[in-house]
Amino acid sequence: MARHDDDPTVGEILDSLSDADEGKDGVTVGELMEAVGQRGFGVLLFVPALIELSPIGGIPGVPTALAAFIALVSSQLAIGRSHIWFPAFLERRTIPTDRLEGAIDWLRPVARFLDRWFHGRIRIVTKGPVVRLAAAACILLCLTVPPLELIPFASSAPTGAIAAFGLALIVQDGLLFIIAWMGWAAALSGVYFWLFAGS
Repeated sequence: MARHDDDPTVGEILDSLSDADEGKDGVTVGELMEAVGQRGFGVLLFVPALIELSPIGGIPGVPTALAAFIALVSSQLAIGRSHIWFPAFLERRTIPTDRLEGAIDWLRPVARFLDRWFHGRIRIVTKGPVVRLAAAACILLCLTVPPLELIPFASSAPTGAIAAFGLALIVQDGLLFIIAWMGWAAALSGVYFWLFAGS
Protein backbone atom coordinates (compact mmCIF):
# COMPACT_ATOMS: atom_id res chain seq x y z
CA MET A 1 0.00 0.00 0.00
CA ALA A 2 1.38 3.39 -1.00
CA ARG A 3 1.78 6.21 1.48
CA HIS A 4 -0.92 8.91 1.38
CA ASP A 5 -0.18 12.60 1.76
CA ASP A 6 -2.11 12.77 5.06
CA ASP A 7 -0.18 9.91 6.66
CA PRO A 8 1.81 11.05 9.73
CA THR A 9 5.55 10.95 9.15
CA VAL A 10 8.82 11.02 11.06
CA GLY A 11 9.76 14.01 8.90
CA GLU A 12 6.84 15.96 10.38
CA ILE A 13 8.22 15.32 13.87
CA LEU A 14 11.55 16.80 12.81
CA ASP A 15 9.76 19.79 11.28
CA SER A 16 7.92 20.38 14.57
CA LEU A 17 11.19 20.27 16.51
CA SER A 18 12.82 22.66 14.06
CA ASP A 19 9.90 25.10 14.33
CA ALA A 20 10.14 25.01 18.15
CA ASP A 21 13.65 26.47 18.15
CA GLU A 22 13.15 29.03 15.40
CA GLY A 23 14.54 32.41 16.40
CA LYS A 24 15.88 31.14 19.72
CA ASP A 25 19.35 30.47 21.10
CA GLY A 26 18.05 27.37 22.86
CA VAL A 27 14.92 25.36 23.50
CA THR A 28 13.84 23.48 26.61
CA VAL A 29 12.92 19.81 26.76
CA GLY A 30 9.41 20.86 27.81
CA GLU A 31 9.02 23.02 24.70
CA LEU A 32 10.16 20.16 22.50
CA MET A 33 7.61 17.80 24.08
CA GLU A 34 4.88 20.38 23.54
CA ALA A 35 5.94 20.70 19.89
CA VAL A 36 5.59 16.99 19.12
CA GLY A 37 2.32 16.68 21.07
CA GLN A 38 0.77 13.26 21.67
CA ARG A 39 3.16 11.66 19.20
CA GLY A 40 5.84 12.39 21.78
CA PHE A 41 5.03 9.04 23.36
CA GLY A 42 6.04 7.22 20.20
CA VAL A 43 9.16 9.37 19.82
CA LEU A 44 10.25 8.71 23.40
CA LEU A 45 9.83 4.96 22.94
CA PHE A 46 11.54 4.84 19.57
CA VAL A 47 14.59 7.07 20.09
CA PRO A 48 15.94 5.54 23.35
CA ALA A 49 15.34 2.04 21.95
CA LEU A 50 17.26 3.01 18.81
CA ILE A 51 20.16 4.24 20.95
CA GLU A 52 20.23 0.93 22.83
CA LEU A 53 20.36 -0.95 19.52
CA SER A 54 23.48 1.02 18.53
CA PRO A 55 27.01 0.15 19.75
CA ILE A 56 26.30 2.41 22.74
CA GLY A 57 24.02 -0.34 23.98
CA GLY A 58 27.06 -2.48 24.65
CA ILE A 59 28.26 -0.16 27.42
CA PRO A 60 27.46 -1.69 30.84
CA GLY A 61 24.61 0.09 32.56
CA VAL A 62 23.38 1.96 29.48
CA PRO A 63 20.67 -0.58 28.50
CA THR A 64 19.24 -0.55 32.04
CA ALA A 65 19.24 3.25 32.21
CA LEU A 66 17.49 3.50 28.85
CA ALA A 67 15.00 0.81 29.90
CA ALA A 68 14.17 2.82 33.04
CA PHE A 69 13.50 5.90 30.91
CA ILE A 70 11.32 3.91 28.50
CA ALA A 71 9.42 2.39 31.44
CA LEU A 72 8.69 5.92 32.77
CA VAL A 73 7.25 6.93 29.39
CA SER A 74 5.36 3.64 28.93
CA SER A 75 3.77 3.81 32.38
CA GLN A 76 2.26 7.22 31.58
CA LEU A 77 0.95 5.96 28.26
CA ALA A 78 -0.48 2.87 29.97
CA ILE A 79 -2.55 4.93 32.42
CA GLY A 80 -3.90 7.10 29.63
CA ARG A 81 -2.06 10.39 30.16
CA SER A 82 -2.40 12.75 27.20
CA HIS A 83 0.88 14.52 27.92
CA ILE A 84 4.18 13.22 29.20
CA TRP A 85 5.32 14.24 32.68
CA PHE A 86 8.99 14.74 33.41
CA PRO A 87 10.67 16.13 36.55
CA ALA A 88 10.80 19.93 36.43
CA PHE A 89 14.61 20.02 36.30
CA LEU A 90 14.53 17.90 33.14
CA GLU A 91 11.75 19.90 31.48
CA ARG A 92 13.74 23.09 32.07
CA ARG A 93 16.92 21.69 30.59
CA THR A 94 17.90 23.76 27.56
CA ILE A 95 19.34 22.38 24.33
CA PRO A 96 21.37 24.84 22.21
CA THR A 97 19.68 25.56 18.88
CA ASP A 98 22.78 24.80 16.81
CA ARG A 99 23.13 21.33 18.36
CA LEU A 100 19.45 20.57 17.92
CA GLU A 101 19.46 21.68 14.30
CA GLY A 102 22.60 19.64 13.67
CA ALA A 103 20.90 16.53 15.05
CA ILE A 104 17.76 17.24 13.00
CA ASP A 105 19.80 17.60 9.80
CA TRP A 106 21.60 14.33 10.55
CA LEU A 107 18.28 12.55 11.08
CA ARG A 108 16.63 13.82 7.88
CA PRO A 109 17.90 10.96 5.65
CA VAL A 110 16.89 8.42 8.32
CA ALA A 111 13.42 9.98 8.46
CA ARG A 112 13.03 9.82 4.69
CA PHE A 113 13.92 6.11 4.74
CA LEU A 114 11.47 5.34 7.54
CA ASP A 115 8.69 7.37 5.92
CA ARG A 116 9.20 5.54 2.64
CA TRP A 117 8.66 2.13 4.20
CA PHE A 118 6.39 2.76 7.18
CA HIS A 119 3.11 4.67 6.92
CA GLY A 120 -0.55 4.72 7.95
CA ARG A 121 -1.73 1.16 7.31
CA ILE A 122 -4.59 -0.34 9.36
CA ARG A 123 -4.58 2.76 11.59
CA ILE A 124 -7.37 1.44 13.80
CA VAL A 125 -4.86 -1.01 15.30
CA THR A 126 -2.78 1.90 16.63
CA LYS A 127 -5.58 3.60 18.57
CA GLY A 128 -7.61 3.08 21.72
CA PRO A 129 -7.09 0.54 24.52
CA VAL A 130 -4.71 -1.56 22.44
CA VAL A 131 -2.13 1.25 22.69
CA ARG A 132 -2.32 1.20 26.49
CA LEU A 133 -1.93 -2.57 26.37
CA ALA A 134 1.15 -2.15 24.17
CA ALA A 135 2.56 0.33 26.71
CA ALA A 136 2.15 -2.30 29.43
CA ALA A 137 3.88 -4.79 27.15
CA CYS A 138 6.81 -2.36 26.80
CA ILE A 139 7.09 -2.10 30.58
CA LEU A 140 7.32 -5.90 30.76
CA LEU A 141 10.07 -5.85 28.15
CA CYS A 142 11.93 -3.16 30.12
CA LEU A 143 11.93 -5.41 33.19
CA THR A 144 13.84 -8.06 31.23
CA VAL A 145 16.68 -5.72 30.30
CA PRO A 146 18.75 -5.63 33.55
CA PRO A 147 19.30 -9.42 33.77
CA LEU A 148 19.95 -9.57 30.02
CA GLU A 149 22.91 -7.21 30.45
CA LEU A 150 24.81 -10.27 31.63
CA ILE A 151 24.68 -11.49 28.02
CA PRO A 152 26.31 -9.09 25.50
CA PHE A 153 23.67 -7.37 23.33
CA ALA A 154 20.95 -9.83 24.43
CA SER A 155 18.85 -6.84 25.52
CA SER A 156 18.62 -5.84 21.85
CA ALA A 157 15.77 -8.35 21.39
CA PRO A 158 13.26 -6.69 23.75
CA THR A 159 14.52 -3.23 22.80
CA GLY A 160 13.95 -3.97 19.11
CA ALA A 161 10.30 -4.76 19.84
CA ILE A 162 9.98 -1.50 21.80
CA ALA A 163 11.48 0.45 18.88
CA ALA A 164 8.89 -1.11 16.55
CA PHE A 165 6.05 -0.14 18.91
CA GLY A 166 7.36 3.42 19.09
CA LEU A 167 7.75 3.83 15.33
CA ALA A 168 4.31 2.31 14.73
CA LEU A 169 2.79 4.92 17.07
CA ILE A 170 4.62 7.78 15.35
CA VAL A 171 3.51 6.88 11.81
CA GLN A 172 0.29 5.08 12.85
CA ASP A 173 1.25 1.95 10.94
CA GLY A 174 -0.99 -0.88 12.13
CA LEU A 175 0.94 -3.50 10.16
CA LEU A 176 4.16 -2.52 11.90
CA PHE A 177 2.24 -2.55 15.20
CA ILE A 178 1.24 -6.16 14.58
CA ILE A 179 4.85 -7.01 13.70
CA ALA A 180 5.90 -5.35 16.97
CA TRP A 181 3.57 -7.67 18.88
CA MET A 182 5.18 -10.63 17.13
CA GLY A 183 8.57 -9.25 18.13
CA TRP A 184 7.32 -8.90 21.70
CA ALA A 185 6.35 -12.58 21.81
CA ALA A 186 9.65 -13.62 20.22
CA ALA A 187 11.64 -11.44 22.65
CA LEU A 188 9.95 -12.94 25.71
CA SER A 189 10.57 -16.43 24.35
CA GLY A 190 14.21 -15.53 23.89
CA VAL A 191 14.43 -14.11 27.40
CA TYR A 192 13.04 -17.35 28.82
CA PHE A 193 15.59 -19.39 26.86
CA TRP A 194 18.57 -17.18 27.74
CA LEU A 195 17.78 -16.89 31.46
CA PHE A 196 16.16 -20.23 32.27
CA ALA A 197 16.10 -22.95 29.61
CA GLY A 198 19.65 -22.25 28.51
CA SER A 199 21.11 -22.38 32.02
